[in-house]
Amino acid sequence: MTSLDFLAAAGSAAPTRLDPLQLFLHADIVVQLVIAGLILASIWVWAIIVSFTLKIGKAQERSQRFERLFWESDQPERLIGPRRPDSPAGRVAAAGLSELRQSTSDGVRDRDATRARVAQAMEGQVAVETDELAERLGFLATTGSVAPFVGLFGTVWGIMNSFFSIGQQQNSSLAVVAPGISEALFATAIGLFAAIPAVIAYNRLSGKVNGFEARLQRFADRVHALISRELEGA
Repeated sequence: MTSLDFLAAAGSAAPTRLDPLQLFLHADIVVQLVIAGLILASIWVWAIIVSFTLKIGKAQERSQRFERLFWESDQPERLIGPRRPDSPAGRVAAAGLSELRQSTSDGVRDRDATRARVAQAMEGQVAVETDELAERLGFLATTGSVAPFVGLFGTVWGIMNSFFSIGQQQNSSLAVVAPGISEALFATAIGLFAAIPAVIAYNRLSGKVNGFEARLQRFADRVHALISRELEGA
């Protein structure tokens, strides 16, 4: 085989596009660990996004249905049975009515103090409901802020490894440097791939939690007003 034939064969075997799998397999073990960790974080981010979307959608639907039945009923307290209500709005109302029953079990002694305790009970339940919804959103914020730096660490390590190879082979040509740098930069790309959806989802889903909290608080305020009117007539 002539030198021209050898060059032609080498050119035909050269990759025509980036292959993420090959970049991962040829990377240093440290870079591989970084990439693997970022991929797992990205999978968990999407799992949180999907599960949260389903969870808050169900919570909003159940709360809206309970609120409609609550205000349409002549005796709304009957909607709250002995079991724990299956909607956040139902649990907020149950907390207020439970505190009302406890505070008036021996008669109404201090209306202002009773109103304050009922309001505090419902506000506390609103906080519990929103905290349960947002319990996993912290991982999105953490991934969004940390993942780029983790990817950058993999990139820095890969570039250091490439320069070490240059020193060993005493050859600074692109053929020696480029593969290692490509594998190193792949870690940064994966870091951004994990961080960007996490940041967008965190901002979006946090807004949904805040909106849902405001809705529950408005409902609690209306229930508190209803209870206050009942106390005035007692």
